This record gives sequence, C-alpha cells and structure tokens, in this order.
Amino acid sequence: MSQSLSQLYVHLVFSTKGRKPGILPEIKDDLHAYIAGILENYESPTLIINSVLDHMHILFRLSKNITLSKVVEEVKKESSKWMKRKVVSTNGYKFSWQIGYGAFSVSGLKVSTVERYIARQEEHHLKVNFRKEVEKFMKEYDVVEYDPEYFWR
Repeated sequence: MSQSLSQLYVHLVFSTKGRKPGILPEIKDDLHAYIAGILENYESPTLIINSVLDHMHILFRLSKNITLSKVVEEVKKESSKWMKRKVVSTNGYKFSWQIGYGAFSVSGLKVSTVERYIARQEEHHLKVNFRKEVEKFMKEYDVVEYDPEYFWR
C-alpha cells in the first residue's frame, strides 16, 4: 500500500483530581472549545465533548501520526493550564485532572450512539453516578486490567 489510512474513533473519559467539582458551568463551553482546539492541533478532530462538574467525555478521531497517550497527555496538560488561569482557587483547591483516563475504541457504526450518550451526560448523571458509569464501561469493553482499589484512589 502506498497510502496510509486510518479511521480510529476514541471515547475518552477522565475526571478531575479527587473528583472535585471543578468544571464549572460558566466556563464549560469555553473549556470544551479549548480542548477541541488542542485535539485539532494534534490532527485528532473532535466529534463531541461534554462534561459534568467532575468528569469529561470526548469523542474524537485519533490521528494516524500521533499516539493516543501523547494526545491525551497534551489535552490534559494544556487544558489544566487553561483551567488554572480561568478558575480562581477557593479554599486552597487548585484545579487538576486525575492521573489516569479511560479510552475506548468506537466502531464507525456506533459513533452516533456514543455522540448521543455524550450529549446527554447531565441527564444521565441524574440517575447514574460516575463510579457506576465507569464500572459499566469496564464490563462492556472487557477491560481486564481494571482494579477498583487502585482506580478509585
């Protein structure tokens, strides 16, 4: 083959450190736009981003030229810097993301389903907490490395 082609969709999920409610409604849309710009700079266009106070969901198409870990590292690092400039710390709390993340491959046939799921996060989390959501993902995606004792520290 003389041409390299790739169509890899990733559903990325990560939370604020300690799951503190740091993604404030008044800056949420600006944060999402900023993250979309970071992803664009890494040749990984965003399909949808949504968040609630303590975690974020992003569906994007991963670049064929850049590793997933590098893209996630840059998204979290640059958006954390942006958040620290935008959010005034209260009671000594300084914004940061958790160390880890969940990244799940999405079939092209399921992209619209995942988009709808991400778009409805606020409604979804009225019924299901973040821990139950993550544990459901672990089962659905058959993530054998998942260790609840370590993950939820």
